[in-house]
Amino acid sequence: MSDARHLTFKVASEPWEFEAIHRLNYRTFVKEIPQHDGNEEERLVDRFHEENIYIICLAGQSLAGMMAMRFQRPFSLDEKLPDLDAHLPSGRNCCEMRLLTVEPKHRGTSVTAGLLRKACHEGLSAGKDACIISATTRQLKLYRHIGFEPFGPLVGREGALFQPMYLSIEKLEAEAPHIARDGADGGRPASVTSLAPVNLLPGPVAIPPAVREAFIKDPVSHRATRFIDDVQNVRRLLCELTGANYVQLMLGSGTLANEVVCAQISRLEAPGMVVSNGEFGERLADQARRSWLTHEHLCLPWGHALNVSKLDHLLDRHPEVRWIWTTHCETSTSALNDLEALKLLCASRDIRLALDAISTVGVVPVDLTGVWMASCASGKGLASYPGVAIVFHQDAVDPAPEKLPRYLDLGLYASSDGVPFTQSSNLVYALKASLEITDWQEKFARVRRLHDRVRPRLAELGAEFKMTGDDASPAVITLPMREGVNSLEVADRLEAAGFLLSCRSTYLSTRNWLQVCLMGDLTDADIDAFLTRIGQDNPWA
Repeated sequence: MSDARHLTFKVASEPWEFEAIHRLNYRTFVKEIPQHDGNEEERLVDRFHEENIYIICLAGQSLAGMMAMRFQRPFSLDEKLPDLDAHLPSGRNCCEMRLLTVEPKHRGTSVTAGLLRKACHEGLSAGKDACIISATTRQLKLYRHIGFEPFGPLVGREGALFQPMYLSIEKLEAEAPHIARDGADGGRPASVTSLAPVNLLPGPVAIPPAVREAFIKDPVSHRATRFIDDVQNVRRLLCELTGANYVQLMLGSGTLANEVVCAQISRLEAPGMVVSNGEFGERLADQARRSWLTHEHLCLPWGHALNVSKLDHLLDRHPEVRWIWTTHCETSTSALNDLEALKLLCASRDIRLALDAISTVGVVPVDLTGVWMASCASGKGLASYPGVAIVFHQDAVDPAPEKLPRYLDLGLYASSDGVPFTQSSNLVYALKASLEITDWQEKFARVRRLHDRVRPRLAELGAEFKMTGDDASPAVITLPMREGVNSLEVADRLEAAGFLLSCRSTYLSTRNWLQVCLMGDLTDADIDAFLTRIGQDNPWA
């Protein structure tokens, strides 16, 4: 497989590079695709060679892939489609891309993406705003994924048929923005892994274009009246999404949000219980210990949802418990704990419920009515950039200057219009954009629909699941790998092919687990591509 760090994308200039181009051209369009007749030299010099600009990918001193570009008419397609202009939008300044080919051992890696990126910038530099291509019928799905649109009849001959296709720069921006926008320096190492990586991580997640646009705008002072007003709008939208009475935003991670919740628990000066059934519940217990909270730690087996009825009976033996802190979704296993049952239990016993909702807000309906405290973060189900820690609270909170550090004092945030300290306007405006553009009911339904496509297909391939049924979050699928199959190696192969899966966190890698997460801005086409690829790779075969 290609190592993206050692690939170079450039315009061909050296004699040996052109010789390698002619030989790769022969292997592809004579031996593999019988478009031309063979010859003893086993080299194919394109008839437009003198007019071509060749975009190439070098893996060290060998040619990994290439593409030819032409900027002047007549194009090769003019000969195959005499009425070519009738098929194209008027007013466009087109170039032609041809001879896209990648050495077999480099296929399914970052080579194709890098070639297309470099070609895109060469075209833009030449004043072109669209391109045409004769796409082999064997790769139509690839070209459609980028944004190419077919036009006209098939051209070529039997065994070597091609579909004329057209792509505007606007379509490229919409369908594959990573290709359209990344730097044009062909000499720097490649950094992408695919056309637009399909992000199946639990964070950072796939981010909608409107959120990216909001993020890159010039920063605004955190003391500006406009910014303070927009923070209030974000807080309002978060409360509307969850049913919470109040919410505060901090510059930090979900761990910070949990530290702030922990600080508020300490103000109760009452015993409680931390309930864990996975890695993130155990992290809550660790935070409780570090803060010297008086508490019991109910440590349950991984891979099982919390049995609230059994917890109810256990609390009969611990009448001193005045608070419970647990996770809504235990991201490590995908266990989804029954929030409504927890709320009823705590209400019946006058116990305050604190909740880590970091992996559920934005992917499933979450009703925080009756939840005393809940933590969240911007970089998961809310489909924005990581960096905004979020704490929901049921009751108004006053500052506690004699008890808490300033940065952990929730009441200080509440009493300062939500912005007591420096805040990143870029992160806040990205989060605001996500909250404003997302139809949350549609998002919840989409997460469930994508899950209901992924899980059955993985089961067909032989996968086993850490959690099943209604007790599993639809946004997290945890896959224990069988003996002899290394989860890191599987993830590396998928990443090289353009699919990002989670496996490197210690709690996953030490257990040889792989995760498919559906939290961000994912489409059916993304899932189609992933399922096709995992079916080809099939680590369970």
